[in-house]
Amino acid sequence: MAKQNNSSEAQPQQSVNEMMQVRREKLKTFEEMGVAPFGHRFEVTHHAEDIRAHFDELEGEFDGPIVKLAGRLMAKRGHGKASFAELMDFSGKIQIYFKIDILGEEKYAQYKLLDVGDIIGIAGRAFRTQRGEITIIVNDFELLSKSLRPLPEKFHGLKDVELRYRQRYLDLIVNPEVKDTFIKRTKIIKAMRSYLDERGFLEVETPVLSNIAGGAAAKPFITHHNALNIDMYLRIATELALKRLVVGGIERVYELGRVFRNEGVDNRHNPEFTSVEIYQAYADYTDLMDITEGIVRDAAEKVLGTTTITYEGLEIDLKNVKRISMNDAVREATGKDFLAAGSVDEARKMADEIGVPYEQRHGIGGILNAAFEEKVESTLMQPTFITGHPTEISPLAKRNKDNPMITDRFEFFVYGRELANGFSELNDPIDQRQRFMDQLKLREEGDDEAHMMDEDFVTALEHGLPPTGGLGIGVDRLVMLLTDSPSIRDVLLFPTLKSVN
Repeated sequence: MAKQNNSSEAQPQQSVNEMMQVRREKLKTFEEMGVAPFGHRFEVTHHAEDIRAHFDELEGEFDGPIVKLAGRLMAKRGHGKASFAELMDFSGKIQIYFKIDILGEEKYAQYKLLDVGDIIGIAGRAFRTQRGEITIIVNDFELLSKSLRPLPEKFHGLKDVELRYRQRYLDLIVNPEVKDTFIKRTKIIKAMRSYLDERGFLEVETPVLSNIAGGAAAKPFITHHNALNIDMYLRIATELALKRLVVGGIERVYELGRVFRNEGVDNRHNPEFTSVEIYQAYADYTDLMDITEGIVRDAAEKVLGTTTITYEGLEIDLKNVKRISMNDAVREATGKDFLAAGSVDEARKMADEIGVPYEQRHGIGGILNAAFEEKVESTLMQPTFITGHPTEISPLAKRNKDNPMITDRFEFFVYGRELANGFSELNDPIDQRQRFMDQLKLREEGDDEAHMMDEDFVTALEHGLPPTGGLGIGVDRLVMLLTDSPSIRDVLLFPTLKSVN
């Protein structure tokens, strides 16, 4: 990553310093005028969008109702005794008009000292200019916060993508489409909660710090608790805690929150991300596939008004969903039936024939999964459920009753990316203990993403976990999909970035 300088790289550093000095001098001038450069409470009665939506009832340059707005000054046009400007609040931008005959000489002199970026509150009346633009003629204004740094130019000063992520506050100011993405993110999360709440699911909160990192195959972050003098892990999943709650009788439960994985950073991965995990007693993985479809479609309909979306130029129909087993998908793509292999050596030979890399520790199931990731995953552009994952790579999923080599599990893919993972939960404590033991062997062989032994979780299962379906959805990836955002950093307000010296 290239080292960045400041929020206005389009201008020479000396120029920025000069402009900052001019602004500080104006700050002193305001103080000499008796104007506080950093104001106090301002009563807002309307936003820019309110004015546009209700203009007919608000119109009246001289006799209309007084409206009060507050926001950031984004442009100033004109000189002399009258000037147009642009005010931006949370709802958008609106033109405002300052006139010396209305404000008086002293107040108009204050207006002329304002800079783009200053935050002001205005009181005035709405009217339409000769060009037809809705405008507020200002009767009075207050300086609420003096901006001491110049804003970057919209397409030049913030053209550096990493700088935009690093200084998101500027990104939100100068790029309205960025703010729209995060408004949609909030609406998507609200829609997900609403969908689950309406179906009787209880939202809960479970610990972020844990003695054991479990519930997923991932490297954890490690921290130290001083008072207890123990190392602890930031959670990599909420699964094991939530299933304990199902044991306790909470039949429908979910948690939407942050999880942490000590992994690389790319367009689809951030060390901390948002997931929702959902568990339903007396259900299985097919029920949770239905819930997955429902959540995704409902969010699209509520936020976008359609289930036919475009992502990276590809039209995607969220109502047209395919379901196919991993082995069948690999067989369709390569002609190889790995589950029919009589031995690991035969499976290795099949993988070699189609150029699929694998590790020596992989059994038939691990090789099948490697073939899927190499030959199939990136081709799943339209919504697709992949089912029948090998038991070898699914230590928490229930075995398929007809074929113990695979589990009743699914992953949901769109645009070649996994959005969700779910399965019929393993509720046999004897089988669960053995699978934890198998995972421990993998850890001893160098797999630092393999699961740890969780004795308390096994104890919970020994008290009886009802047949349960579980599901995890990557919220950030779903937001990426529904906002046509190419990178996970585009949907995280403050993504993880390398520190700048």
